[in-house]
This record gives sequence, structure tokens and C-alpha cells, in this order.
Amino acid sequence: MTTEPISFERHLSYALEAAHRSVSNSLSARLKAHGIQITAWRVMECLDIDRRLTMGELAKRALINPPALSKLVDRMVSDGLVHRQISATDQRQINLLLTNLGRRRMLQIRKDAEEQDRALSALLDSDNGEMLKQLLLKLA
Repeated sequence: MTTEPISFERHLSYALEAAHRSVSNSLSARLKAHGIQITAWRVMECLDIDRRLTMGELAKRALINPPALSKLVDRMVSDGLVHRQISATDQRQINLLLTNLGRRRMLQIRKDAEEQDRALSALLDSDNGEMLKQLLLKLA
């Protein structure tokens, strides 16, 4: 008895990964003009929303493994985009904050990210785009 091979494209996980790769590659190309990686952009956006995140909180929100985040933050500190500050409430914790330069760069980058979102939304009508976002957040 022979079974017919199943196409990868029939799997939801494949479709999600293919969409992720396409969107990620497109956004990476946009951010490359700023000399910023997607992960650094996510860090800056997280810090803009919540100005006093610990490394652990930031790793979770920015979707980055803690060891990779430590290396990334070291580079961002060297580039003058973020700085570390000892927490006022717990001397054992280090908070990360955007520098003025980091905030300016993040605002420039945000324009490209928003343009990317508009391009993606144009592929879908507004109801489907919002539904897709809610479904993806539910999966996450």
C-alpha cells in the first residue's frame, strides 16, 4: 500500500513559517538601511513602551533568548542606543533605557516598520488583517 506524500503547504506550521520568513526578510531589508537588525528594533520598541525593563522582562517581550539579548544589548550600549541603570527599587536589578540617540533612531525606524505594516494590510482587507493579527497573537 502506497501513500501519497503530503505537501508541506498543507500544514499550518509551514504556512506560518513561510509567512514569517517573507515578512522578516522584507523588514530586514528595510531596517538594513538604518544599520539595525530586527531584534534591536524590537528592543528599542519595547523600551519606548516601558522605559524601565529588566533584562529578563525585555527578553520575554522582545522574543529574544536571554544570552542573545545580553550580547545585543552590549552592542547597543556601545553604539549609544541604550544604557543600563541600577533599579531604584532593587539594587540587584539593572534596567535598560533608550538614550536620546536611541529614541531618535527608533522613531526613524518605526516609520519603515509602519510602512511595512501598511503594505501587509494592503494585501488583506482591514477586517481580515485585524482577524489575522488576533489569531496570530492567540497562537503566540
